Amino acid sequence: MSTDYLKRILTSKVYDVALETPLEVAPNLSARLANTVWLKREDTQPVFSFKLRGAYNKMAHLSPSALARGVIASSAGNHAQGVALSARKLGCRAVIVMPTTTPPVKIEAVRRLGAEVVLHGDSYSDAFDKATEIQAVEQMTFVHPFDDPDVIAGQGTVAMEILRQHPGPIDAIFVAIGGGGLISGVAAYVKELRPEIKIIGVQTEDSDAMVRSIKAGKRIRLSEVGLFSDGTAVKQVGIETFRLTRQYVDDFVVVDTDAICAAIKDVFQDTRSVLEPAGALAVAGAKQYAQTHHWKDKTLVAIACGANMNFDRLRFVAERADVGEAREALFAITLPEERGSFKQLCELVGPRNVTEFNYRISDAKKAHVFVGIQINQAQEPTRLAKEFRQHGFATIDLTHDEMAKTHLRHMVGGRSPLAENEVLYRFEFPERPGALMRFLNNVRPEWNISLFHYRNQGADYGQILVGIQIPAGQKGRFKSFLSDVGYPSWNETENPAYRLFL
Repeated sequence: MSTDYLKRILTSKVYDVALETPLEVAPNLSARLANTVWLKREDTQPVFSFKLRGAYNKMAHLSPSALARGVIASSAGNHAQGVALSARKLGCRAVIVMPTTTPPVKIEAVRRLGAEVVLHGDSYSDAFDKATEIQAVEQMTFVHPFDDPDVIAGQGTVAMEILRQHPGPIDAIFVAIGGGGLISGVAAYVKELRPEIKIIGVQTEDSDAMVRSIKAGKRIRLSEVGLFSDGTAVKQVGIETFRLTRQYVDDFVVVDTDAICAAIKDVFQDTRSVLEPAGALAVAGAKQYAQTHHWKDKTLVAIACGANMNFDRLRFVAERADVGEAREALFAITLPEERGSFKQLCELVGPRNVTEFNYRISDAKKAHVFVGIQINQAQEPTRLAKEFRQHGFATIDLTHDEMAKTHLRHMVGGRSPLAENEVLYRFEFPERPGALMRFLNNVRPEWNISLFHYRNQGADYGQILVGIQIPAGQKGRFKSFLSDVGYPSWNETENPAYRLFL
């Protein structure tokens, strides 16, 4: 059967529409991992995904009568665009059933290519069931996104290009898995010609149908799938892809959302391209696998398989990338509500960069603050928490707390009856070590900081929002304080949003 797939891949009809994509080294990521990492840039395809290969290969093998009846597909987006572009090239009708959770960028891209879009269900599997219904009624040809030999062979041309572009030693190729079409084609080709190369599949921890199926020895159907990596959100893998994966794939690695966000950032820093979550999955897997197995000086290929990113997701990706790369630790810290305690906490943080600080006065005796701190090692949060506790600050490590990372960090605050004589100011200060301590050293001992919010935005200048309780008769001293600090500032005390919420 492997020889059959080798022949299918070598004779695939993909290059009428698909490009031979570049294989590029990622210098920054390679240096950090101490391994040479190559990116197979499938994000540079005309539809920004490898899916075009399999879709066109399947459709190019259809008879004229089958093409005349049209084709139908179910897809979270990338396969849909491949089918739509292939249909336009071959001059046939295409209907695409997409989950309602599909990012708008993918839906609009399919429509622009001339296909008819039907939105149904929350996952690929729901869309598949609907497409099957339509296909039976209208007698169209179903173009499966992964469980079809022609589709698998089309995706296998990615491996054909990798081995041709990099004839030297390769230790491992990392491949994202949704339904399994890409890894089946890649593994079938590579293992026939270069069996010494490890093929390692990568899945998300909330959409790991293939990993669970391999462990169980049979196809497992998940009741729910995570939707962040929507391109791999498959409840059940294919019959043929399960067989091929079981036969050829050497190992698997499962990654979380934060690791994917960090990988998107890594690829951007090396290529200035923004991958979608599924597109960065192989990179996240390569990083985690190499670190877990203590690999050094190896040659790794990660297939960057898609770049159909919904722009609105970039805010979330940027927020979570540092945690995924173990560059940021998050803490809930309780300190006594007394003068100098905030400054003492900052002194404990030392030269580390504070990435976020949220505080609102709420209790006469205790203050609860939400703090983000830049770190260099995954073990640092534990050490920092211990140090804070040793100095009398009750501390909870929130670095891996999903609710804290997604919601709590944006919700610290509220009205407080204790905030008498409070003025609210917004400051802009240079993003460099010591800037925050300079600010605190200029605050007079008799003034109480009743609100503080800071978040590192990656710019040259930081923004902080500060509430300070100024006793009656000291407004002149406060003006002198503003002058002495020297940071640009804006009085927000009369801001209606402050009046409503803080």
